[in-house]
Amino acid sequence: MTAAPLARTMDVLGNAPGDVSGAGPRLGSVRYLLGTAFRSMAYAEWGAPDAPVVVCVHGLTRNGRDFDPLARALAGRFRVLCPDLPGRGRSDWLEDASLYGPASYVVALSHLLAAVGAPVGWVGTSLGGICGMMLAAARGTPVARLVLNDIGPHLPLAAMQRIRGYVGETPAFDDAAELERHLRRVHAPFGALDDAQWAHLARHSGRTLPDGRVALHYDPAIAAPILASPAAAVDLSPVWAAVRVPVLAIRGADSDLLTAEGLAGMATDGAAVHVVEGAGHAPALMGLPEIDVVRRFLSAGARESAS
Repeated sequence: MTAAPLARTMDVLGNAPGDVSGAGPRLGSVRYLLGTAFRSMAYAEWGAPDAPVVVCVHGLTRNGRDFDPLARALAGRFRVLCPDLPGRGRSDWLEDASLYGPASYVVALSHLLAAVGAPVGWVGTSLGGICGMMLAAARGTPVARLVLNDIGPHLPLAAMQRIRGYVGETPAFDDAAELERHLRRVHAPFGALDDAQWAHLARHSGRTLPDGRVALHYDPAIAAPILASPAAAVDLSPVWAAVRVPVLAIRGADSDLLTAEGLAGMATDGAAVHVVEGAGHAPALMGLPEIDVVRRFLSAGARESAS
C-alpha cells in the first residue's frame, strides 16, 4: 500500500517536495483536532514519498530534528517522518497546559498516521516510546514494528523524581554557545556525541526571546501536568501487554528510566534488545552502531511487507 502524500513546504535548503538529493529534510505540518480547536503539528520529512514509512518521535523536552542523523541514514530505503510533539519545536503551543500529556500527543500523532494511510515503523525515544506503545496497543494499529529507545513498561520513582526536578526549569541564555554548553551538561547521558552533533542539537534547540536571549525550543507549560502532582512510579504494563508487533528495546547502559531488570523483562516477553554502552537516558541514536541496529530491525519489517 502506498502512503498518502502530506502537505509540505520547501525545506530550509530549498529542496522541492520529493527531492531527496539535498542534505536537509522537507518541512511540513498536519492539522489535528484536540478538544474544540484544530492545531498544527510540524514534522521534518526525509526519503522518497512512495517508500515504506518510519515515524520517529522524540523525548519530553526535545524535538523531531534530534533524529536528523538517523533519518538521513534511513532515507535511502524509507520515508521518515519526524514530528515535533505539541508545544515543541515548530508545532503549535496548547492554550490549556493541562492538555500536555500522552493522551493528547497520541491524538495528534493519530492524525499524522491517518494522513499517511499505510503501515509504519515507529522509533520512539522516552515519551515518544510511550506514545508508540499506546498506538501499537490499539486495535487496528498501523504500527507494524516498534523501536523503544530507553523506555519500557515500568518507570521507576527515582527516575520520575529526576525528570520532575528538571522539566520545570526555564533557563534563558545569552547566546547559542551558552545554550550548547547547557545541552552538553544536562544531556550528557545521550552518550559520546562529537562537537558537530552537539552543535546540531543546539541549532535546533533554541528560540529567540524578545530581549534577544535564547530559550529552549518548547513551551515551558509542558511541565505543568508533571508538576501538578507528586512524582510517582508509572506502570505501563497493561499497555505493554497489549502490544503484539515486533519490538526492539534499546537501553542506555547507565539509564535510570529503563533498568537492566526492566530490559530483561522485555526480552522475556519477546522483544529484541540492544544496550548502548556509555549512555544513560536516553541514547541519542546518532552513532553508527545504534543506527545500524535500528536500520536492520526496520528493514526486516520492510522485507516482510514486500514478500
